[in-house]
Amino acid sequence: MRDIVFTRLSGWIPNVIREDGELKLMLGAGADANHDPRTFTFPIKETHHVVIQEDLARHLLLWSAVLPLCDAAGTRGKLDESAAVALLDPILLSAPEDVDALFRRIPWDRGRLIAHGAGIDLLERGQVCAAMRTATETSDAKRAQEYHARRRRADRGVVLGPLDAAILRYTGQYLHGATIPRRTPDAVDPALLPEVVRVVATAEQACAGMRISRDPRRGKRATDKRDWDRMAAAVETAVRRAHAELADDAVRSVSFLMCSEAADRSKNAPMEDDEAGGGGSARKTALSFTDDKGVEKKWRQGGPRTATAEFWEFVGDRSAADNEVFTIEDEEMGEGIQLHFYADSIARVTTVRKGRGGSDPEYRVEYSLVDGIGGYRKLVSTFVLGGCAALGQHGPWMTDVAEFERARRRRDAK
Repeated sequence: MRDIVFTRLSGWIPNVIREDGELKLMLGAGADANHDPRTFTFPIKETHHVVIQEDLARHLLLWSAVLPLCDAAGTRGKLDESAAVALLDPILLSAPEDVDALFRRIPWDRGRLIAHGAGIDLLERGQVCAAMRTATETSDAKRAQEYHARRRRADRGVVLGPLDAAILRYTGQYLHGATIPRRTPDAVDPALLPEVVRVVATAEQACAGMRISRDPRRGKRATDKRDWDRMAAAVETAVRRAHAELADDAVRSVSFLMCSEAADRSKNAPMEDDEAGGGGSARKTALSFTDDKGVEKKWRQGGPRTATAEFWEFVGDRSAADNEVFTIEDEEMGEGIQLHFYADSIARVTTVRKGRGGSDPEYRVEYSLVDGIGGYRKLVSTFVLGGCAALGQHGPWMTDVAEFERARRRRDAK
């Protein structure tokens, strides 16, 4: 039988309960193997209950000190009840100077106290009791997040100026640098917003006309890392030149914003069409696409989509770590290309002699290295528009497999 004896407004602050006639402190902390919250209890005395009920600061200090014990219990271990009980008298019943001394020796959850209004400067000087004079029952998680963000930067030796911090808040990167950036002008001090907008305008001008293409090798909505890196470098160079006073964190944040927006535009657009005229009589009218799993897709001219758009859509749907070889074949002309994504290489295959009278056909296979997804796009488009003959200018093409492997190893070693 469990009854709640005392609880505060905030549901997360530990409650005093009576279980089978015994007073206990109950708190939720951590999660089990199924990601459900864990609940811990340990016994207290009536004298502890009185202090917990009457003194918010001591209540929060106890909570802060017990949380590391809960973390140590992990997803399925037991709370070290003896260690938890040993904290009760020193935190709840001792003089303030003794509590301060204890907190210099034990682990405790600083962020929890900061979220509940503790004075940060006093906490950092080791005056935890004095710091708790401003404590509140309500929690402000953002206050603790901002504190931890400042500490992480300080550990890296980063000091932000007002404009740096404003830019990070504008892009949503102040708390967590890995957060997908967005434009949040309302998060910026109005006095600094015009300066932030000027920095962003510099970045926009630097990447005007640049785009980040899709990379179907990595999935249907993946984008080209090389395009991303080129845009990031262009933006960072321009911003550093025009605003030399900015910290690297702020510059990278603006660059991240520009690249993320460009990538989103690409992801939400139809698959790119790489066929810009040309081809003449050699232009393909019917093709077969296959992957390394034997899945096949047919394309014929006159449909709603071009061959290149259809092929790259097929790659985006099918490409995976164990499916990195794709073929485009013109059965009527007896030629095709095979793309080896795992090796950044390609083979073009042409029929030298058709099989007759039960004999096997004879093929000529030539290999070439490919420079990223941009190189693949160019080669696929060239094949669709002009066949294997048109690929000759995009060599060198090697028929000797050993020679090709040496060339590939030399490239990979660079």
